[in-house]
Amino acid sequence: MLRLTACCLLLACAVYLGSSAVIMQDGAPIMWLQTAGLVTDLPIQNGVSNPDPWNFLQRLSMYRLMIGATDSLMGSMGPSANENPMWGLPLQLVWMLTSGRLADPTGATACGLQTGDPMCISTSSWWGCVSYFVSAMPFLSAAQSGLLGEAVQVALQVPEGVTEFCTTYDDCKLRYPEVMSKWDAFFQGLKAATVSPLPDNEKKDAILGLYWDAQMTSTHASAACSAKKTPYSSTELSFASSWLNSAEYVSAARFQSNLERSAKFITPLPGRILKEEDSAPNIADLSAEENHTLAVFGWMKNMNSIMMGGLVNMWRASMCSVATREKGREMLEQLLLDPSFPTSSLLSIISSMATSC
Repeated sequence: MLRLTACCLLLACAVYLGSSAVIMQDGAPIMWLQTAGLVTDLPIQNGVSNPDPWNFLQRLSMYRLMIGATDSLMGSMGPSANENPMWGLPLQLVWMLTSGRLADPTGATACGLQTGDPMCISTSSWWGCVSYFVSAMPFLSAAQSGLLGEAVQVALQVPEGVTEFCTTYDDCKLRYPEVMSKWDAFFQGLKAATVSPLPDNEKKDAILGLYWDAQMTSTHASAACSAKKTPYSSTELSFASSWLNSAEYVSAARFQSNLERSAKFITPLPGRILKEEDSAPNIADLSAEENHTLAVFGWMKNMNSIMMGGLVNMWRASMCSVATREKGREMLEQLLLDPSFPTSSLLSIISSMATSC
């Protein structure tokens, strides 16, 4: 009870501190120290690990366990202790929680609300559903690969009457074979990299390629969540679409989503659910950084639509080598974080990069 009270206080403070996303505390995602550090800290039923991914702390725990299990295989990623590319996923989950996006959007329950259970992730939340595909599925794959311990078996909890989510490795493999195969390939690739004779920069690029391939396959499969979009405003849905669209650029550039870089990109995301009347970059109760991010996301999505998918295709074509992907990552950082960066120059820069392929 004391632990839950502390978590609620942390969440209340994060929400109170303003609209900007508060996702870090003492150099880690908020509430990180309240999560499970060992698989045995999770609920167990009949000798099978039985975490509840519809509880925020337990879903966050799944990320902590995966990061802890793979850190020793990430030597090629860089000298810092927090270079693991999986850091972007728990920070994204924290942003969804503090911005209210994991709560029940229908208002039918108090799931996810400060007046109800603030640690509850609603099965009606589109955001919570999309997050399931990049949390539950890699966790089950990591357990299957042996990274979480010898012979660790996992069966995820699911609310009574809910049948749309897979809960075991075999169940997910049957429903989403490509998703599970990609996560299996990522975890197997991490093991193989430790004995590979390739130089570290090539190992790093290969690992990031496998990681983003798995994450984007999960994200594309989350189209299964589409029916849950109904309760949201058209403005929020437009942002959700542009948020998904932005991942196409980040993944093609093989962005190294370590702790520091991920925090830098996630913090400027809108700190609340958008209302029908919201219009970036002129949303009064959002920060200049949040307004800028929304405006850039919208511009990228609209340009891609005007070009009938051409902008994303051009970007992918230009991300053809380790060198161009490095340039691409630098450009994304300028585009999203520097308001003075001229978006009008993006097309010519991408075209120029593509000619070097």
